Amino acid sequence: MKRRILTYLKFSGLLILMVVLFAFASKRNEQRRINEVLIEFVEEQDPYVDEVTVNKLLIQNQDKVTNVGKEILVLNTVEQKLDAHKMIEHSDVYLTVNGELRARIKQRTPIARVNAVTPFYVDVTGNTMPLSDSYSAHVPIVHNVSEREVIQVFPLLKKIQEDEFLKKHVVGVYLNVEGNYELELRVYSFKLVFGKIENLDNKIRNFKAFYQKALRDKSLEKYKKVSLQFSNQVVCTIK
Repeated sequence: MKRRILTYLKFSGLLILMVVLFAFASKRNEQRRINEVLIEFVEEQDPYVDEVTVNKLLIQNQDKVTNVGKEILVLNTVEQKLDAHKMIEHSDVYLTVNGELRARIKQRTPIARVNAVTPFYVDVTGNTMPLSDSYSAHVPIVHNVSEREVIQVFPLLKKIQEDEFLKKHVVGVYLNVEGNYELELRVYSFKLVFGKIENLDNKIRNFKAFYQKALRDKSLEKYKKVSLQFSNQVVCTIK
């Protein structure tokens, strides 16, 4: 009986000691100040948003984050502020045991720039995003397309972004008065009429085959117009 009581007292004492130590450690952790802010941009991306902007978004209650106690820093709120920025796709904010506040930032990826009254980018998901004050994206420029028409041209823009050949050669997309899309090439001056946003893979395949043959024949400079809008054929107009 005495042994049972002794064992019970030992376990009770150990439990109380653990609770006291945990409470003490938690109190010290709450009182510890954030001593450094580290920002990491994930993936290799152009700097559409810079560290200065992110630091400003990390500010709470008009004080720098480094002066805010951990107990009043709500990480979810900080992430929401970052994710609400129009250049940021996703953020992950966390604290280290050393008192470092770390923010991992995934930026949005623009794939085209629309030349409107107020220019804007189209991102990889088909949504619009404002131009950046920090960096100008090297993407095709879209002409004569309104914001509401972006959804129509987006499949073509996505193909250009995903295809290394098109990404290398196409610098502009233009919607003409006939409702057909034309592509502006980086090097060659002929008008490339893509037509409607349909049969994209077939049209791209036909253009690549034409380009490779004309390149071998050294005849690319001879053409004034190349049309892909007719099924399974490339129609060319000589200068």
